[in-house]
Amino acid sequence: MTSIKNENKVTNLKHFIGGEMVDGTSERFGDVFNPSTGEVIAHVPLATKEEVDETVAQAQVAFPAWGKTSVGRRVEIIHRFRSLLLEEMDQLAEMIGRECGKTLSDAKGEITRGIESVDFAINAPQMLKGEHSVNVGGNINAYSMKQPLGVVAAISPFNFPVMVPLAMTSMAVACGNAVVLKPSERVPNSALFISELWKKAGLPAGVWSVVNGDKEAVDALLTNPTVTAISFVGSTKVAEYISHEGTRNNKRVAAFGGGKNNMIIMPDADIDHAVTAFLGAAFGAASQRCMAISAAIPVGEKTAEQFTAKLKSRVEELKVGSYDDEQADFGPVITQQSKDTVLKYIEESLEEGAQLFVDGRNPAICETEKGFYVGPTVLDHVTTDMKIFKDEVFGPARIVVRVNSLDEAIALTNDHELGNGVTIFTNSGAAARKFTEEIEVGMVGVNVPIPIPVGYHNFGGWKRSKFGEGHMFGPDTVRFFTKTKTVSERWPEPSSVEEKTDFAFPSNK
Repeated sequence: MTSIKNENKVTNLKHFIGGEMVDGTSERFGDVFNPSTGEVIAHVPLATKEEVDETVAQAQVAFPAWGKTSVGRRVEIIHRFRSLLLEEMDQLAEMIGRECGKTLSDAKGEITRGIESVDFAINAPQMLKGEHSVNVGGNINAYSMKQPLGVVAAISPFNFPVMVPLAMTSMAVACGNAVVLKPSERVPNSALFISELWKKAGLPAGVWSVVNGDKEAVDALLTNPTVTAISFVGSTKVAEYISHEGTRNNKRVAAFGGGKNNMIIMPDADIDHAVTAFLGAAFGAASQRCMAISAAIPVGEKTAEQFTAKLKSRVEELKVGSYDDEQADFGPVITQQSKDTVLKYIEESLEEGAQLFVDGRNPAICETEKGFYVGPTVLDHVTTDMKIFKDEVFGPARIVVRVNSLDEAIALTNDHELGNGVTIFTNSGAAARKFTEEIEVGMVGVNVPIPIPVGYHNFGGWKRSKFGEGHMFGPDTVRFFTKTKTVSERWPEPSSVEEKTDFAFPSNK
C-alpha cells in the first residue's frame, strides 16, 4: 500500500469494484483538496448511473455465497480487518488529515472510535441468534432467524472519512450483506484504503465496493431496484431527500442529518470543568461534527458572566494550524466555500445584534495563508431568532445564549427543529433528572462534553436530525441490516386414524 503523502503529485483515483481498483469511465472528475494548503492533491472519478449499476450487479453476484458463509467464518475476516486497521493507523490518520484537515491526533481518535463498530460486529454470532419456543400449541415449535437483506448501500460524509463508514458497514458485512459505499467525493482516499484492507483480510470480491461520485451516483443507488437499504449521514436537507426518495423506491432508509447541540451550564456547575469541556466539544475538528457543541447556554446572568470570563482567554489561546502541526488544536475547514459560509454567518449575526466575543476571522497561520482556515470565534448575546442560532454552522463560529432558568433552556432546545445531541453541566441530580426526562433530543449528556454513544449503543437524533427508523452503531444495526423469518414446525407421529379437516382459524385450544 502506498501513502498519498506527496505534496507535489496530483493522483488520479479509482473506484473499488469486484475486488479491484477500477478506472472511472465517466470522464468526469472532482478535485480533492488538502484543506491545510488549499492545493489539489487528487482527482476523483464521478461515476455514472451505468457504473453504479455495474457495481451493484457485481455485489449482487457476490452476495449469495457470502450470505451463506457461516457467521464464524465472517467474523474471522472481520478480526483480521480489525488487526489491519490497527497496523495501518498511522498511514490512515495521515490520509484523513491530508484530505479532511483534521489534526493527526483527532484523526487517530476517529479511527479508534470507528474500530468500536468493528468490535461490535465481531459480536455478530450473539446478535444474530433468533428466538425459539417449544410446543406453542398442538406440538408445534416456533423459531425465528435473522437473514441478510442482500445488497445495501452507505453514503458517508466528509467529516468522518473512516469512523462513519465503519459504523455504517461493519455490522452489515457481519450480517452477510454485500455493501456498496459511496464516500464523500471530498475525501475518497480513506475509503479506497479501507477497501484494500478488506481485501487483504480475505473478504471475497464484490462483498465490499466503493463507487465514487456526486449526486448522479447517489440517485443511481436510490433508484437501483437491487439495493435493499441505504444508510446516509450528511446535512438535514440531503438526509430528507435520501429518506423520501429511498422509501419511494421501496428501500429501508436510515438518514442522519445535522445537529444544533446545546451545552446548558447550571449555576451549581463546575465552571472550569464546563469551559474545558466546551472548548474541545465546540472547536474540535474545526467544529465540523454533527455532534459538536454549537451553543453554550448559561443559566442566570451570574453564571453567564463567570463562564464567559473564563472562556475568553482559553479560546484566544487556541491554535489553528495544518493537520500535521503537533501544536495545532484544530485545522482548517474542508473547502473555501465552507470557509466563506462560516464567515458569512458571523457577519450576519453581527448585523442582527450579536456581540463579537472572540474574533477568529483572520487567524495567523505560520506555514501558509492559502489553506481554508477560520479561527475560533465566539458570539455572545445571541437570541433564538438569529440565523446563526437556527442553522447548523459547520465551522468554528460558536455562540452563547443567555437564559434565566433551566425551563427556558429546555424550552428553546425543544423548540428547535433539530434534535441530535445536548448536554447539561450541573452538580444537581434533580436538575439532571428533570433535564434528561424533559429534553426532546436523541442523545443526551450529563457532565459529558459530546454525548455520542459508544459503538455498542444506538446512535441517532430526533426530529429533523434523523429520518427513518434505523440507528447507527449498536444493536439496532442488526435489525436494520437483516430481515426476520419466523418458522412454525410440527413433526407429527405416524397415525392410522384419519384426521378431520378443521376450517376454523388456528388457535391454541
